Amino acid sequence: MDLHAAAKETAQAMGDLGGSFMTDGATYVRGAELGFSGFDYYLLGRGGVLGETTADVVAAGFIFWNPEQVRARWEAGSGVMSPVAAATEWAATCAAFAEANLPDVEGLSRLGDLLTVVVNEASPANASLFAGWRSLPVPGSPKARVLHQINAMRELRGALHGGALLAAGVSPLQAVAYRAPQMAPIFGWDAESVVIDDDVKSQWKQAESGTNIAVGQVLAALNASERAEFVELLNGVLAAYQDSKEG
Repeated sequence: MDLHAAAKETAQAMGDLGGSFMTDGATYVRGAELGFSGFDYYLLGRGGVLGETTADVVAAGFIFWNPEQVRARWEAGSGVMSPVAAATEWAATCAAFAEANLPDVEGLSRLGDLLTVVVNEASPANASLFAGWRSLPVPGSPKARVLHQINAMRELRGALHGGALLAAGVSPLQAVAYRAPQMAPIFGWDAESVVIDDDVKSQWKQAESGTNIAVGQVLAALNASERAEFVELLNGVLAAYQDSKEG
């Protein structure tokens, strides 16, 4: 399988599976148990891989968030625990979600092996959250390991996509308003304050193509047959996960 096709065919799985634990109700129950309010656990847990730093540095990694929203939630969350401790809890929440929700499917350990090769060989350029997440210990159990590494790939793809959008002339606000307007208030934006015209849509498609080119280069860590196996296994896990939720 060629690089561009592999990147394109795994985009949904990386996004949906990698972000699955971030939108789960149990995640925010855990956050409340730790003393967090609302999305403060998400912000500090996800951004905590950057260590003790400033809100502006975190906002640079949270490409699609309004920097003022990042600042407010980062400062509120930092009053609960340190960013490093929150990142450790966030990773543990990811692992717990995997154990409870990922179905038992054939090839899970093999997928973990392939993911690990790609994650370990990827460049961290322009991908600070990916680099920080990659520095965390990888769980040993197959399910937790797979979701941990899928989230690493999600962070990497998100960073590459953000760079491609900016290069194409699409602002973070425009990107959110076009692709996920329901998330705009959470990210601190007013989606109705920006006009999404045909030019923005065309620029977004251009950026998506650029993202697939960039992710394809990351997947060059696998040979053609391994990439085909990777795509099949990853999408198989996504399909099984979706079936389990529908059932």
